[in-house]
Amino acid sequence: MQRSKRIWTSAALAALLALAALPAVRAADDSSAAGPVVAGSWEHHQARFSYFGITTLYSCDGLENNIRALLLHLGARQGDVKVSARGCPQGPSVPGRYAIVDVDFYSLAPSADAGAANSVQARWMPVSVNSTYPHFMSHGDCELMDELKDIVSKNFSLRDLSYRTDCVPHQINVDDFSIKGESLKPLPAAVAARD
Repeated sequence: MQRSKRIWTSAALAALLALAALPAVRAADDSSAAGPVVAGSWEHHQARFSYFGITTLYSCDGLENNIRALLLHLGARQGDVKVSARGCPQGPSVPGRYAIVDVDFYSLAPSADAGAANSVQARWMPVSVNSTYPHFMSHGDCELMDELKDIVSKNFSLRDLSYRTDCVPHQINVDDFSIKGESLKPLPAAVAARD
């Protein structure tokens, strides 16, 4: 009995030490795998599109929340993202087939002048979106991702972009959309000060 307590205590201690070391290992991996620091500058973007859902219905509130979360995930500047959906026939909180959506946000673009007053330290970071990642995406979002293709591909600095949508009306498939590539994202303040 005493021996099994000692084994469990040792195992628990080893697990705690391993968990404590994870942030340091992850930080080291993130900084070395992400590539060099580059200069970027914020660019303003505005766009409007009409959403018409055949398979998935959204409320205006739901569209605003999902699109805002997606723009932030792709690298839009925190605090500036504005998404406004209107025209939902039953009101803003009731799912419907149709809405008009306006987006207003800033995203980073590569800058040749690292010493400019509005220059931001940035890094090309891997970005991925599919029906299970990030957490706010779901299997029914294919039509929305298809509608957002121009906004995403024309208003973000993305390298090696693979943007695929295979939407089939009235069907929800497990792997019907995917975005992969690298997005230019600002360095956190602590990392920017260190680099």
